[in-house]
Amino acid sequence: MAKRYFNTSGPNNPEKHYTCMREGLIEKGLNFVKDERYFTIWSPRQSGKSTYFRLLAKKLECEGYKVTHINVENFQDATKDIFLRHLGKELKNGYGLDLKFDAFSDLFDKIKDVSGVNCVFIIDEIEGLNEEIFNQFLHTIRNLYHSREEHCMKSVILVGVSNITGIAEDSASPFNIADTLEVPYFTKEEVYELLDRHEEETGQRFEERVQEKIYSITSGQPGLVNGFSYKLVEMCVGREEILYDDYLIIEDWYLKVVIDKNIANVISKAKKYRDFVERLLFREESIEFDIERESIKFLHANGVINRDKDGYVEFRAPLYKKKLYRAFYPHVNGDMEREKFFIKGLLLYIREDGAIDFDRLIDNFKEYVKRRSFRYFREKDEETGKFKQIKEATLVYTFETYIQSFIQSLGGKSYLEAHTGLGRSDLIINVNNREYVVEAKIYRDEIRFEKGKKQLAYYCDNINIKEGIYLVFVPSEVEIVKEGKDEIKGVLVRTYIVRYDEEKDF
Repeated sequence: MAKRYFNTSGPNNPEKHYTCMREGLIEKGLNFVKDERYFTIWSPRQSGKSTYFRLLAKKLECEGYKVTHINVENFQDATKDIFLRHLGKELKNGYGLDLKFDAFSDLFDKIKDVSGVNCVFIIDEIEGLNEEIFNQFLHTIRNLYHSREEHCMKSVILVGVSNITGIAEDSASPFNIADTLEVPYFTKEEVYELLDRHEEETGQRFEERVQEKIYSITSGQPGLVNGFSYKLVEMCVGREEILYDDYLIIEDWYLKVVIDKNIANVISKAKKYRDFVERLLFREESIEFDIERESIKFLHANGVINRDKDGYVEFRAPLYKKKLYRAFYPHVNGDMEREKFFIKGLLLYIREDGAIDFDRLIDNFKEYVKRRSFRYFREKDEETGKFKQIKEATLVYTFETYIQSFIQSLGGKSYLEAHTGLGRSDLIINVNNREYVVEAKIYRDEIRFEKGKKQLAYYCDNINIKEGIYLVFVPSEVEIVKEGKDEIKGVLVRTYIVRYDEEKDF
């Protein structure tokens, strides 16, 4: 057998591609069919739906079922006659049933007369079907469902990128909420299993930290897991081990170079509710997940957000958050483009032991803020050309632009570590082979101010970095918070305060 590889396009073929077989999920679908249930399979794009239902189909065939499937993605403008003709052709190819019909009622009559065989029919990309046809088709499926014990069509499975229960909701509909099968992202164990198969077959190892990062950045999204793995293997041909620095190169490629269809779709969907997404990105607050809220329903159905274990909104994958963070950050106006950050005597900000002198560096930043304020970082509305204010993003953007200028001048490197949840996006910087975690945030209240220190220390400790920089933008009228140093869980947390005047600076 030829060497297998990580698949980045279309459904997996286990003979050609490294594949998670997902036996438990297959068994669940098999039991649905054995119970003669008509059900839906849904999840966002590149979540492995097509791979799943093909594996399920093979299992069903081993159990004696005849299975066929039809893709209706390009039937948005199809007429009833075109759809019925295509449907008849697929039924003949799949089941050997020569059924000729001119109407949906004929389809029902023809199928209900067939017995002695157990058939399963899978309709993929169901949202792509013309809405008028869909309603008629659903009515026919409903009739088949209620008489399924008397004919061959034991199960019909609708597959889509969103939960179509709402579309198909009806007191008599076979597609109720109990008969919905969501294809989840890979678990951490499944991601490791997939990567281990590559090592078993080729001898090439993924460093443990790389395995962890592939899972954490993607949250196990199958398309992204395979995408990262494929690019890493492609870049490291002939190497015994794929290292963490290799991973950082591929992450940077995903963030700045490649146009990934799945990520582009996430950004496009997020723009429909831009104000809400900006609130998630740039404000440190918990928002209750309520599927009846239109923005949450839409963003969840399209794979942008999810419900966390505590019932709040979270981004579906940290990579999505990173891309949205970059896409929705303030556009910088012409004045800012002409006047880059200027840091005198770079070596003055490096101590004798090679560490960054953050006291001096941030003092310099404060001086810059006093000279320029924040007005040059306002966002420009793309449609009107007028400036608007997103203070939460603007303030953080100011510092991150400043620190990036410093890092690049010293030949260092940095990357944004976005968490699946909301509010925290830590910048990890490396200068002179020393790493620091920098978190810039907006002051909300004293409780969250103190909590932020502990969160930063916990994260630093988790990734074995011993120094965290906690930069907080505080309104000028708030005097209760102070700068200082705290040792928390063995991590030195340096707190810096940058004051701003909303009336003057904006």
